Amino acid sequence: MAAKQHKAVGDDLWKARTEKINAELFTLTYGALVVQLIQDYEDYAEVNKQLEKMGYNIGTRLIEDFIARSNTGRCNDFREVGEVIAKVGFKAFLNITPTVTHSSLPTNPLVGTSSAAGLIGSVGSSFTLTLDENPLAEIVELPDEALEGELWFSNVLCGVLRGALEMVQMQVEAVFISDVLRGDDTTEIRVKLVKYLEEEVPVGDD
Repeated sequence: MAAKQHKAVGDDLWKARTEKINAELFTLTYGALVVQLIQDYEDYAEVNKQLEKMGYNIGTRLIEDFIARSNTGRCNDFREVGEVIAKVGFKAFLNITPTVTHSSLPTNPLVGTSSAAGLIGSVGSSFTLTLDENPLAEIVELPDEALEGELWFSNVLCGVLRGALEMVQMQVEAVFISDVLRGDDTTEIRVKLVKYLEEEVPVGDD
């Protein structure tokens, strides 16, 4: 599917979604969650971990809804995975379209295949999502303590990506590499392919 088609699918999914909530309410609710975690753990590294874990659990469930609604079919390679995530996934659920930048393939890449996902790609390849907008952080300003503690305020997004892709047989590392909330020029998430997973066959099935 071409990039323009991906964008059209994402636009249609957002327009068709009926259970939208107010953006400011969404931001405030997420912010309250992060504050509660900070109070509970008093450790920013642990808060980052908990946000990622929450996102992972969301992603493992969100992928079913995404597949059912988008009808995008299987991606041909990891590059197309990045395009679908940016232009269809983020648009459908958050009404934003990050810019996706694909990395060069690593030197002497290990080529992995997944018969379950129908994908061929290079283990170690990655893409970066640049978020010009971030609904989670629209009205947020981090205190110095959080900056010094290296809080990744929107780390739930990394967990969502990891959880969703694991459900379609891709083990990835998803990490924030910059965030405007921390004084960076851009907000970027890097998604790196670790390996393809084989689909588990239920006990009793041949």
